[in-house]
Amino acid sequence: MNDAISTYMTADHRHCDQYLASFEQAVDRGEWEPAGISGQDLRTSLLSHFAREEEKLFPDLLAVDPRARGPVQVMTMEHRQMRALLDELREALGKQDAPGCLGLAETLHFLIQQHNAKEEGILYPLADQGLAPRAEELVEQLKAF
Repeated sequence: MNDAISTYMTADHRHCDQYLASFEQAVDRGEWEPAGISGQDLRTSLLSHFAREEEKLFPDLLAVDPRARGPVQVMTMEHRQMRALLDELREALGKQDAPGCLGLAETLHFLIQQHNAKEEGILYPLADQGLAPRAEELVEQLKAF
């Protein structure tokens, strides 16, 4: 089985995780300029990841596998929750509120880990299976986001 979709999207998860870790470390050290850069990188990478899924991967998957409808709805709802957390995080960062930033980052980290486990364990394998004939092409399209 071709696992190009899972491989690419899982690597994208890890990329986002690195920005979150950098953000937490900078805030913990009170280094607000690096925290701001990492926070913006985190926001940009997560929002791009969500767009890859919501605008390309999920619609393509739903077109070939209606079983994905429920999981896609759950993932999309969780994306909304994470977007709200990113907004709160940006506000706390603007105030240089270390406890607020760290608390929100911890919540976001927990939500991301649960979310990623579901995608990597359910949705991405469905995509690898249902979209196998065009997996390489799809990955190239996902990279364009």
